Amino acid sequence: MTEKPVVAQGATEQIHDRVHVIPDRRVEFVPNIGIVTGDNAVLVIDTAMGAENGGRVLSEARRIAGDRKLFLTTTHFHPEHAFGAQAFQRDATYIANRAQAQELADKGAEYVEMFSGFGPVLADLLAGVELAAAEITYAGEDARLDLGGTAVELLYYGPAHTRGDQLVFLPQERILFAGDLVENRFLPIFPDEDAIGSRWLGLLDRIEALDPAVVVPGHGAIGDVGLVEELRAYLLAVRERVEELDAEGRALEAIEAVVDEEMRSRYAGWDNEMWIGSAVKSFHAELAG
Repeated sequence: MTEKPVVAQGATEQIHDRVHVIPDRRVEFVPNIGIVTGDNAVLVIDTAMGAENGGRVLSEARRIAGDRKLFLTTTHFHPEHAFGAQAFQRDATYIANRAQAQELADKGAEYVEMFSGFGPVLADLLAGVELAAAEITYAGEDARLDLGGTAVELLYYGPAHTRGDQLVFLPQERILFAGDLVENRFLPIFPDEDAIGSRWLGLLDRIEALDPAVVVPGHGAIGDVGLVEELRAYLLAVRERVEELDAEGRALEAIEAVVDEEMRSRYAGWDNEMWIGSAVKSFHAELAG
């Protein structure tokens, strides 16, 4: 890539009285960033990649927050969501689920190396990055923040896209920040063995049960629960075809080729086509399991 994936300045949108989003503008390696305000404190959701982006997000959060206390949380440990956290170390209290914190400790250095290998632009963004750990971690399914008139639920329902996927839900406003568990017209990524198709499908059911009115995806335009339905349809279609082709005795390589061609046609106009094979491998591994 040649365009530097930086968080846009002056692009913040207010989607509710107390909720702002810095949109990704569909720029690769830039996520949607959330800023949730209360009377006493402000919560930032995700940081984008590297200290430069983290600084941009912090500056915008401080502009909105004024002198109110800042909290930071991240939807998962991946570089474009969490590797700007070092910029917040003096200004915010960082909270995340324990599984996510452990996954960062286990895989963070590996992912710096991996993403830096994607090209000089990302390598430059990640040069000298410090993997900031959450100061507060929680076990169990949820933690609750009272920002002062704004209640926020941090929800952990187990691994799907990563080990530590975290939802951020505003129950009164029915606004959900889904991270990469739900995206808009991006095919889902199964980056390693901790991404499991059946768990992802089960987690989508739990997301739907929250009955969100607004869904802020990890990437892509803001939508509603229809984004969940679209993703479920894709995962079910991949699983069904993998099961059918495996039952015919096809080898994994042949199954990948068939499903890749079919899904590229069915989901023309969606991005991340190169990751169709990763979904195939996940569902195939479950059959063999």
